Amino acid sequence: MQAISKLAPYAADPENSIGRHHNEPIAMLINGMPVRNAFQRDRDRIIHSTAFRRLEYKTQVFVNHEGDLFRTRLTHSLEVAQLARGIARTLNLHEDLTEAIALAHDLGHTPFGHAGQDALNECMKNFGGFEHNLQSLRVVDKLEQRYAEFDGLNLTFELREGILKHCAIKNAKQLGDVGLRFINKTNPSLEAQVTNFADEIAYNNHDVDDGLRSGLITIAQLQQVELFAEQLAIVQSKYPNLEQKRLRHETIRRMINVLVIDLCTQTTKNIAKINPKNIDDIRLAQYLVSFSAEMTAKNLSLKQFLRKNLYQHENVKNMSNQAERIIRELFEKFLGDICLLPEEYKASAKADKARAVADYIAGMTDRFAIREYRRLFNLEGMVNISYR
Repeated sequence: MQAISKLAPYAADPENSIGRHHNEPIAMLINGMPVRNAFQRDRDRIIHSTAFRRLEYKTQVFVNHEGDLFRTRLTHSLEVAQLARGIARTLNLHEDLTEAIALAHDLGHTPFGHAGQDALNECMKNFGGFEHNLQSLRVVDKLEQRYAEFDGLNLTFELREGILKHCAIKNAKQLGDVGLRFINKTNPSLEAQVTNFADEIAYNNHDVDDGLRSGLITIAQLQQVELFAEQLAIVQSKYPNLEQKRLRHETIRRMINVLVIDLCTQTTKNIAKINPKNIDDIRLAQYLVSFSAEMTAKNLSLKQFLRKNLYQHENVKNMSNQAERIIRELFEKFLGDICLLPEEYKASAKADKARAVADYIAGMTDRFAIREYRRLFNLEGMVNISYR
């Protein structure tokens, strides 16, 4: 357990948590001390959840069955947690909360990555829309069915607010406590802010890795990107005869390192300027976790490169089009006949049919969505999503 005395005064403190919707006794005590603090309990509940296990078979960029070495939502979440926890330790923030937010941030993601989310949002445009951050909150607040006394995981306020990176005002008004900051224009804890940036660092740099591994982008192309080119030059100078695999890994790990160092350095400066005394000061301040202006520009250039050369690559778009068709046709099929839904979704479908269908589809893994599509449309052996 991270000692409270080592925390910055403005860090989140489990002993002063805003709390849970349903009061629960403190975890078992040994010598008067709890075995786990409230944020550790949150983390453990997330890891044991069904939604977390499903992330193993949900797409990051490439469809899950395309190769064992490409990232999934699960490996991505673990990488975000590792980065976020290291940054939190450097900044004297609460590591357990930061890790828990990182592990939970993608629980509501659809199958087939952003293509699946876009398709499901389009299907739901007349029924309130679909957004994976809101769905992640819905998963932990309602959809996980594990405990005798309540729906959801009954997580702390601090964890739940950390899941929401952004939220429209109309949605915020329906979320109660965690929606207020969007209405009042305040900010979440520094632990939540750190996780947001750790997420961005992880997916940008690891999409570079997967993109190179797939052959859809090349090192020669990436030399257009200053952040990559700088680190590549250092590696090539120090190791002139390095094989391509090691060259790729050595360059990417150095990119991650310079981003993390810059983030910690700039954030420390930002915090020092306002000298916050407690977490309330953090909530009322501007967003304090940030890169320097120079690194912000370099990181933006990397993002723009990936958008143009990887995410909009013809082969990836082909995969996305196939995925969107599957999501769209599954939605229409279930909406037209709720008897096709599993029993646990039929009850909620009586109150809100479209939302129940969206909940079911969002919870699917890539392979299960393909299997359901084949079954419902009698297409056994005829659907094979591929980015090639």
